[in-house]
Amino acid sequence: MRIGMLTEGGYPYATGEARLWCDRLVRGLPQHEFELYALSRSAEQEERGRVVLPEHVTRVWTAPLWAPADDGRTYSRRERRRFAECFKDLVRGICAGEPEPFAAGLYGLAELAREQGGLYAALRSETAVRAVESACRAPGALRSVQRAQVADLLDFVDELERLLRPLSLDWYEDLREVDVCHAAAGGVAALPGLLAKRFFGVPLLVTEYGVQLRAHYLEHSADASRGQGGPGATGAGRGAPRPAVRALLAAFHMRLAAEIYARADLLTPGNAHARRWQERCGATRDRLQTVYPGMEADRFATVGEDPDCGDPDTLVWVGRIEPAKDLIALLHAFAEVRRAAPDTRLRIFATAAVPGYLADCRSLAAQLFPDEAADAVTAGENPVTFEEIGGPEAPSPADAYGSGRVVVLSSVIEGFPITLAEAMLCGRATVSTDVGAVCEVIGGTGLVVPPRNPRALADACLSLLRDPERAQRLGAAARARALELFTVEQNVAAFKEIYLRLLAGGPARPDGGIPFEQPPEARVPGHWTSPTWAAPAAAADRTPAAPAGAPGAGPGAGEARGAGPAPATTTTTEATV
Repeated sequence: MRIGMLTEGGYPYATGEARLWCDRLVRGLPQHEFELYALSRSAEQEERGRVVLPEHVTRVWTAPLWAPADDGRTYSRRERRRFAECFKDLVRGICAGEPEPFAAGLYGLAELAREQGGLYAALRSETAVRAVESACRAPGALRSVQRAQVADLLDFVDELERLLRPLSLDWYEDLREVDVCHAAAGGVAALPGLLAKRFFGVPLLVTEYGVQLRAHYLEHSADASRGQGGPGATGAGRGAPRPAVRALLAAFHMRLAAEIYARADLLTPGNAHARRWQERCGATRDRLQTVYPGMEADRFATVGEDPDCGDPDTLVWVGRIEPAKDLIALLHAFAEVRRAAPDTRLRIFATAAVPGYLADCRSLAAQLFPDEAADAVTAGENPVTFEEIGGPEAPSPADAYGSGRVVVLSSVIEGFPITLAEAMLCGRATVSTDVGAVCEVIGGTGLVVPPRNPRALADACLSLLRDPERAQRLGAAARARALELFTVEQNVAAFKEIYLRLLAGGPARPDGGIPFEQPPEARVPGHWTSPTWAAPAAAADRTPAAPAGAPGAGPGAGEARGAGPAPATTTTTEATV
């Protein structure tokens, strides 16, 4: 089977959110061929290169969302009228919240780009700006966009061109040959798959471990509170998006998510929390199947199978140090714990950190424990320590979790709590705040308290510190649950069955093609049907993927091919017969 996998800002790049689970899935299904279609988010991400890919990844296409994509194409008068009609439908659907005009405009622009190209210049034209202005002023428009000013319209049009850039790529022409199109995220990553389904009837599978619409809301809420814009929102470094721009972008993402959920053959949310978001955006239950992310349980086996390892008087926190994790509340809670149990320690292990927030947490720890901090200079007994994963004390996440018996999660915002599942694989008892998919993940094997409640967090921690036998029982139950639900094996088995089901039950394609129309040997590397069986040209076409960071591992590696207005690159490891 041939799987076309669509990603944005992740796999196969060495950095990104979906990198790990995509890589584990691809490696777990060596009997299938995978073609990767990746959108990159920044030049830095591309410079860091790609991960080493297995041999059954036969093609890699990449295209940037951050670089200009002008193909120099301009429209004739007739084409300009056609663009204006499609774009008016699109923005009317955005501003009035109407799904039918939005879909008509989206697919109309895709067909125009497919035939003529030139969307880059058209989307940045005065015609586009005036169309957005008319839609904002029209009766029935959302109240939040009615007062948009000229600067707001220009910023929105600029961002909309970037978001619609996948319409100008010819990826869906290649996706017509795959058996299943798998988008590793919603949003713009799924656009080529959406077009492949519409034009060629290719089955579309969309996986969301973090709902893209929710992520957009959280990102722009954080930008507004900090007074600065996120990359690509209204241009990095240009200040926070104004309310009208945020409202327009939110409306676009809402309409795009609803269209993807309505057209996809199957949606696989990573937890019930993500599933509820999808249902509220119009997804029907008959096309939803929860598939939990898979983690490498072997990495945590040594710690998980040793219930006596770790300091029974130590609380452990692991994760990215940022405001959403609410370490401020954790430090106040630990001050309560410390008063009741003076020998307790708190070890905070950072996988990454927001520098300003980390400084605030260090400052608060020094204020809450001034005497201990002073003694720590000579005695080394500071009750709160800030450490990094990969340091001498914790060279791996398993070492960090194994340094204590109780793991704490204090977040106010969570999707699927990966660190909590890792702690469960390590056999740790957990104390968590009731956010996101926390209750679904622990399933009664840990203690849950309300968020932003330091006193409740402290009481829960003390109850486990004072009853080590209970903590050990909860840890053992947590490990058993994690081994049943959150392993790579269950994830790979679920998608293997889903791929076969989509292929077997897929609708007939508009072009008359059928699955497995060509025999498998038609794609065997080498010109085996020609008189000269092993043609030298076939060997020359085999360009293995370079390791991350190696010369040539970035977007320039392999064979270059134009992909509409936006340049795309590919690494091909199959010979075309």
